Amino acid sequence: MTVGLAEVRDESRFGGKATQLGACVRAGLPVPPGFALGVDQVHAIAQGNEEALDPVFRLADALGSVAVRSSAVGEDGANASFAGQHATVLDVRGRGALKEAIRRVWASGQTASAQGYRERMGVEGAPRMAIVVQQLIAAETAGVMFTCNPMTGDDERVVEAAWGLGEVVVAGLVTPDRYRLGRHGEVLERSAGEKDIAICSLAGGGTAQHAVALHLVSALCLSDAQLAALGDLALLCEAHHGAGPHDIEFAFAGGALFLLQRRSITRAAR
Repeated sequence: MTVGLAEVRDESRFGGKATQLGACVRAGLPVPPGFALGVDQVHAIAQGNEEALDPVFRLADALGSVAVRSSAVGEDGANASFAGQHATVLDVRGRGALKEAIRRVWASGQTASAQGYRERMGVEGAPRMAIVVQQLIAAETAGVMFTCNPMTGDDERVVEAAWGLGEVVVAGLVTPDRYRLGRHGEVLERSAGEKDIAICSLAGGGTAQHAVALHLVSALCLSDAQLAALGDLALLCEAHHGAGPHDIEFAFAGGALFLLQRRSITRAAR
């Protein structure tokens, strides 16, 4: 089954990530448009069922370039985030590339590493992979925000950000800028990183690493206005999803803030 994100409510069919995003859409948070593929549909596509792709193509054609993200059952739950275990494929364009991206994300749930993580986290049963397809945000800056300090537990926001797509931060490819914000948005600390590369879209689809201009490598990438917007987003997530703590992936593009993912901070995130 393929449904718009706003309709996703059943974690057992659409996985944790899609269910969390569905709740964010219904709450009016700035989630990029997209849809979710249920576990049975993803399995059918992985096994070569071409008819199962028809509704996916129809919805994806309206989005243009997309990001294809894992949403396994048990992922982004109360006890396991699966961060880094499952694939994400960015800037997917065209039906052939989309089919291959879905199969790649499905296969990432079958690896020995992913299955070993399931065992360590006590996630029972065989892997059941659903998928989120979202319009790709061509981020100028992006990163992650924790609504409490994940190292100390202090009641403050911790933001890590860099130029370009957020994968450069999530994958640890640069030393990102680091910011600490108070609960009411006041900036407690700014620390410039060394952001010498950025991940950007290619003209024909896909992404690549590019060197960052020398004068931007150590320049702070988030303005006061952007930090204030992130502080407001943290408050909205807490208002709609509980006090948290929350782990949020975000992007800024064209002056707008987008929420790409939201999960509860788990043992694996500490």
